[in-house]
Amino acid sequence: MSAATTRSRTPDRLCAEAVDLARAAAEEVAAPGVVGEHEGMVSEGDRVVTHYFASKEMGYRGWRWAVTVARASRARIVTVDEAVLLPGADALLAPEWVPWSERLRPGDMGPGDLLPTDAEDLRLEPGWSGEDEPPPNSAVSHEMADLVEAEDAELTAGPPAGLTTTPARGTIASVAEELGLRRARVLSRYGLLAAAERWEEAFGPRTPMAQAAPAPCVSCGFLVRIGGSLGQAFGLCANEFSPADGRVVSLAYGCGGHSEAAVMPRPPQPPPPVIDETRVDPFPLRPAADSGSVPEGEDALAAELGHS
Repeated sequence: MSAATTRSRTPDRLCAEAVDLARAAAEEVAAPGVVGEHEGMVSEGDRVVTHYFASKEMGYRGWRWAVTVARASRARIVTVDEAVLLPGADALLAPEWVPWSERLRPGDMGPGDLLPTDAEDLRLEPGWSGEDEPPPNSAVSHEMADLVEAEDAELTAGPPAGLTTTPARGTIASVAEELGLRRARVLSRYGLLAAAERWEEAFGPRTPMAQAAPAPCVSCGFLVRIGGSLGQAFGLCANEFSPADGRVVSLAYGCGGHSEAAVMPRPPQPPPPVIDETRVDPFPLRPAADSGSVPEGEDALAAELGHS
């Protein structure tokens, strides 16, 4: 162990006693009444000592004022090197800074906001804008390969915004326009997978709504099919009463609004009435006069009294 290292661990006596000088320097930097009690000192080296004072600043809990003092060799005058406010072990610190690209969340964008995409965005890959020959696995037929040179003369070099709006019929660009390939960049395999995982997490078969559904969306009449490779696993919901209306849903998703889950039955047909109330039926209170069974008038009354 060297002698210099041994001396550096022992605070210099004059520097250690310069507590008032260090406090005055801290109050000059901060403000009177903000600097608190002396909380100790640390030897920084030969004749260099840092004094710590508690901070009473609002919002700076656990911070300390650090004032470093020193003196020259063989000198008895102590001077101030620096005075700064430093966080302690239990200091209240601001959260770690996060770039805006990592802070942005779905739904944060509003009207007029622009979200630039990185040139190396893993979710995108180069597409076919019409400036290059179609790749070997292109959907364009081989019979139209001889039109590539003529097509290159018609296209304008530059970004996609500068390309011809309506390509000539029968050209490579017109076929690419019909197939949806005439874009500078398209979704990469990683971008497709990320979108599929995100959609399946929101409207997939593992959600509580799908677990309680009577049937999956693949058999629902409100499902609108989408093209591309994602159409093999996802579609659009067109049921205005469904919680997924207008959303991309997994074919294995489901809800109570399934078109065939609860078909309303036809109204029951009542049986014919026992008594037809639409017409009047004659109902005589007594038999006819020619029947001879019951007399009428005074004879009927006499007959009734005779029986009694």
